[in-house]
Amino acid sequence: MSDTEEEFYSAERWQNWLDRLRDEDLDPEDEDSARLLYNLQDDVAIAVAKIVSAHQDDEITQDEAVAELESIREVVLAEPEFDDEDKRMLVEGVQTSLVAVFYSADVYVSNGAAEDASVQEYVEAAAAAEQDEEFDRALDLVAGAGSRLFEGDEIDLSITEELEYGPLTDWLSGLDSLQSALADPEVIEDDEESA
Repeated sequence: MSDTEEEFYSAERWQNWLDRLRDEDLDPEDEDSARLLYNLQDDVAIAVAKIVSAHQDDEITQDEAVAELESIREVVLAEPEFDDEDKRMLVEGVQTSLVAVFYSADVYVSNGAAEDASVQEYVEAAAAAEQDEEFDRALDLVAGAGSRLFEGDEIDLSITEELEYGPLTDWLSGLDSLQSALADPEVIEDDEESA
């Protein structure tokens, strides 16, 4: 099991993305900047999808999958070191989105897909919980929705048009990345050539 950490995701890969962000003039209103941030997010979601897929295919055990997810989460959710406050906030937004990806994978690997409601019902309940400022409950519900994506369910993100910006919009962005990763788990290049 010693080599699988590199196989799924590495600290060096995450650092390459952060270095690239440091070198870029980031403007969230600019399409190229937004794409770079989404690629960063999608890249991690793809790694998470591959871990869960490996577990589903019995290539790694449940304990190994949990350990892999934890290993990546520690790297990706560590506080980013940026002198530029705006860039740090943009990366923190990506990290918030990825919290939902990791939590959904944890739920699925540990307990299987949540079965109390449909994906949309979970999302709608999460929106209601966020309005009541029950953020932990909202995240639990988002993770329930996310766990269903691993079974092939799909999420309709049109609900985000009705939401005010908050943690839930970031979490749903993470689920969007996860859904894309599960549909097409191609690696996103983190080198300069893809720019």
